[in-house]
Amino acid sequence: MDKAIDSIEFETMLFGRYSLASRKGDERSLDRSVYTLLARLHMEGPMTIGQLGEALGLDDSTVNRQTAAMMKAGLLERIADPDGGLARKFRATADGERQLEAQRAESIRHLDTILSDWASEDVAIFGAYLERFNTDIERHHGRPWPRPAGSLSVTRFGRGVTG
Repeated sequence: MDKAIDSIEFETMLFGRYSLASRKGDERSLDRSVYTLLARLHMEGPMTIGQLGEALGLDDSTVNRQTAAMMKAGLLERIADPDGGLARKFRATADGERQLEAQRAESIRHLDTILSDWASEDVAIFGAYLERFNTDIERHHGRPWPRPAGSLSVTRFGRGVTG
């Protein structure tokens, strides 16, 4: 097996471990699945159970359990389809949006501390490679994720970026 692929597998396993560890133990922190679902609704707007399941790669019963718990916690609300469809949709409540933004700001502060010794060009290249890696995963699975306006976009650096 390719040593570089072995290394990527190992490092992505650690990356997932570290990103989870930074949120554990803080009662104010959102669970990873809650954070992800709120982030998707923030980017895309109200969505049905089926749309959320498709976007997140989860079955409807799992999404139904998650959304029920999030509604109980006051993070989500059910609304009529703004486009006039029959299915009801979910959107984040004001408290859900506030908690999402607070968690995101904390994550950015945490990353800023970790990357403080990196050259700004290295941070930009790392971000572009992460975006490229994620968009390739999304393309492979057929589930693209919306990006914020002004994201790094791999096209800024092209496929020939070398570290």
